[in-house]
Amino acid sequence: MRRRILALASILAIALIFTATPLGRAILIEGRDRLVRWLDGNRPHGLADLDHRLTSAGLDPRDGVHLRIHKDEATLEIWIADGARHRLFSTLPICRWSGRLGPKLKEGDSQAPEGFFLVDRDGLNPNSAHHLSMNLGFPTPADRVQGRTGSFLMIHGGCLSVGCYAMTDAGIDQIYAVVERSIAAGKPVPVHVFPFRMTDAALADTRTSPWAADWAIMAKGWRLFEETGNPPPVAMCGAETIFERRRGCLDPAGRPI
Repeated sequence: MRRRILALASILAIALIFTATPLGRAILIEGRDRLVRWLDGNRPHGLADLDHRLTSAGLDPRDGVHLRIHKDEATLEIWIADGARHRLFSTLPICRWSGRLGPKLKEGDSQAPEGFFLVDRDGLNPNSAHHLSMNLGFPTPADRVQGRTGSFLMIHGGCLSVGCYAMTDAGIDQIYAVVERSIAAGKPVPVHVFPFRMTDAALADTRTSPWAADWAIMAKGWRLFEETGNPPPVAMCGAETIFERRRGCLDPAGRPI
């Protein structure tokens, strides 16, 4: 009995040490998600009340879905079209993202990307090693012109991330379900990833950042959504990102406009 108590105490002590650090907490959550996945045959765990919540809110993902990420808050917002505007349906915590505020520059820098992305059917992966995932499509056409490189930058399950946004399995279950329904209805999903809420005050506080010029452009798209309630059209004309459909430019997925 004494040995069992000592063993249990040791396990609890190790768990406490792990949870005292962000990486330790992420490893524990990742381990939990993988164990549950293995025991339950990869069944979804975040969908128990999703349809009820959608019905209660009077929202239908087939009308269109928009995802917004604010890195500094580690949050992902699910917005769903409701008439002439989108309405906030859910705000989910990001379990872990890697790097720091600022854009991804090159393959292997462990940096989670920022920018304007578009997820369509080809970006969905129901057989991901991270339970479920969706490819953001980095680098976008504008990133490529600037020489930025990287691949397979995802929103996915679990809690470990190298350049991706890890949402836990329960979190990605919800996100994937609404995104999949929107895409099936013919509405690809804009995913806009911001370093922070791009208010005038926040931009003033970061005016000396090396990324201030990038963020000033991103702020235009952020504000347009705040004003209209709809994700603005995004066109990439060489290295320039604009918020209107312009012939001869590309959408974030690289398709001609």
